[in-house]
Amino acid sequence: MKVTGFISASLFAAGLVLIPIVAFAGATLDRVMAEKQLVMSSDPAYPPQSFLNDNNEMDGFDVDVGREIAKRLGVELKIITPSWEVITAGNWQGRWDMSVGSMTPTTQRAEVLDFPAIYYYVPAAFAVHKDSSAQSLADLNGKTIGVCGGCTYEAYLNKNLVIDAVGTPEFTYDVDAGEIRSYETDTNAFDDLRLGDGTRLDAVMSALPTIMEAIKNNYPLRVVGEPGFYEPLAVATDKGDDEFNAKIAEAVQAMHDDGTLAALSEKWYGVDYTTVK
Repeated sequence: MKVTGFISASLFAAGLVLIPIVAFAGATLDRVMAEKQLVMSSDPAYPPQSFLNDNNEMDGFDVDVGREIAKRLGVELKIITPSWEVITAGNWQGRWDMSVGSMTPTTQRAEVLDFPAIYYYVPAAFAVHKDSSAQSLADLNGKTIGVCGGCTYEAYLNKNLVIDAVGTPEFTYDVDAGEIRSYETDTNAFDDLRLGDGTRLDAVMSALPTIMEAIKNNYPLRVVGEPGFYEPLAVATDKGDDEFNAKIAEAVQAMHDDGTLAALSEKWYGVDYTTVK
């Protein structure tokens, strides 16, 4: 799943030249508990997962999940918004402690990040313009389909998606795109699709809740066919602190067990996405 931020990767890249590499392995939990603050990376423009509300405050499902994790650790939550590329690159150097950003735990990402807890599962679906004649996934074969660059949806359309998280539902590649167009964000792709059926795009592949949020915000779109796959979405941490990962896993499991995650999913999506249907 894709998350974007408004702080550019280039700014962070420049910063990395000036910041010495510091080893935080094994020290994250100690730092969080000592400072009584858990720093979370998030996205200010990815509703309903995370966004700036009318009061210019961070809000959304992922934000609520992050706040609940911090609460259960007995610390305050601070949110920052680095770019998606910087988050998934790992080697955070203590600038933030965890990402609750609807991240799919792919094999490639697991080389630089840890994924201590899956907190929900989301169907990856296809949206078409409301005037499209497409009625099934087969109708999208040979069509121009938009996706966010670097997302699991792009990998799916390229037929090289690898999700090796425990409990990941099996999937098949049911669409042969004629052309895959990559966008910086899902919203950019929706903006092109809303121009008309086939004007720039024939369809967009994205998370079903993100598509439904766009429709709610008056984008002239509709969902076509069954989901391409269900992706587990996990809390991500930088590599090196098993004790911190264990605390995160414990908090998220408790949120599963006591119904907190299900309630938050119902609040933001109107359905419980915290288990595989």
